[in-house]
Amino acid sequence: MAKVKITETILRDGHQSMIATRMTTDEMVPILAAMDDIGYHAMEVWGGATFDASLRFLNEDPWDRLRTFRKIVKKTKLQMLLRGQNLLGYKHYADDVVDEFVNKAIGNGIDIIRIFDALNDTRNLQKAIEATKKYGGTAQGAISYTISPAHTNEVFINLAKEIEQMGADSICIKDMAGLLSPYNTYELVKQIKSEIKIPLELHTHATSGMGSMTYLKAVEAGVDIIDTCLSPFGEGTSQPSTEPLVYTFKGTEHDTGLDMGLLNKAAAYFKPIREKYIESGLMDPKLMGVDINTLIYQVPGGMLSNLLSQLKQQNAMDKFEEVLQEVPRVREDLGYPPLVTPTSQIVGTQAVLNVVTGARYKVVPNEVKQLVRGMYGKTTVPIKDEIVKKILRKGEVITCRPADLIEPELDKIKEEIAEYIEQDEDILTRALFPQPAMEFFKNRIANKEK
Repeated sequence: MAKVKITETILRDGHQSMIATRMTTDEMVPILAAMDDIGYHAMEVWGGATFDASLRFLNEDPWDRLRTFRKIVKKTKLQMLLRGQNLLGYKHYADDVVDEFVNKAIGNGIDIIRIFDALNDTRNLQKAIEATKKYGGTAQGAISYTISPAHTNEVFINLAKEIEQMGADSICIKDMAGLLSPYNTYELVKQIKSEIKIPLELHTHATSGMGSMTYLKAVEAGVDIIDTCLSPFGEGTSQPSTEPLVYTFKGTEHDTGLDMGLLNKAAAYFKPIREKYIESGLMDPKLMGVDINTLIYQVPGGMLSNLLSQLKQQNAMDKFEEVLQEVPRVREDLGYPPLVTPTSQIVGTQAVLNVVTGARYKVVPNEVKQLVRGMYGKTTVPIKDEIVKKILRKGEVITCRPADLIEPELDKIKEEIAEYIEQDEDILTRALFPQPAMEFFKNRIANKEK
């Protein structure tokens, strides 16, 4: 048995889960040097929603944040989360965009790229894995964990083997809704470890209340790395807290070797930041506790808050229970996709519409049509014919890799925004988030003219 390694998530998933990714670069910078000395395996600092939130809400350049972190963090690997062919957006991008994005992410300081696909369609991981290897990064292939009649441990074990064969350097079981139960985790980790040669990491959320117990059993079963979050932003819809887990393994064969003094110093630093966000109302005490609805409806925490805001807008808060019950039905209709961005939003919105309109699939958003068409990839089980007929016209379903239908995009975008380009990365920013990017570029010019 080896020591267990820790990936710290407070700088990305921790605040994404708790305060919708609103922590600023200035709030993080003063503690980075101390965190670099703690002895983490990696710090997750980028990707997920950080890119979108930086542009849209913080008026920050996400590339600048990454470069700033890299200047300060010298010993610890920097990690990011990438949604396969979706990169950091909500649709598939052309292969040239994927290749160049990975190139620039690594060039600006990322060491490890965790690559997942919402449908676990490995065709959507291939280009990002290849690019990560090509540009000298560590490619971690992730399995989106979920529960459904179609998702047995066997399915996940086969996925792990396939991802290893694709050239991934390590594998992560990504349990975004906190659905992994401790004893099943033990079995799953044991079985995957016996089938693969590369390191295995586990990522879960504390939403269901099982997170720390799940990590304990995973470590006993031989998992190599676990994702935790410093306590001011840990627990609830975030990851289990770092300090108690480090203490749990102290003096055992799994001892993390992390410096408890420095961990406490880092936690103390983030406490007033947490208080500030609680006072402003951005950190909702509702997200800090255990939500058993996660286990009943397999709905991740972020999706729950999304559903609530959609119902508020429609003045239909009284329909919340009904919508929660409709989610698993829609999910079954759509081939049991794991509920993670963007499929969680797609399934959630359709469930809301089905309930609010009083007629199932009377109103169908474009994203649902695209999912049924196959534009996001292959679902775990094929979508039933009657659902396809209800939602699409004849002959619209595709079977190829969705990105095969997308023409190269970079040169065209470069021409379009020529007057705004200050760095090559701007082209990628515009490719991913056209509207927020243009607003950001215009603000940048306006600020310089002041």
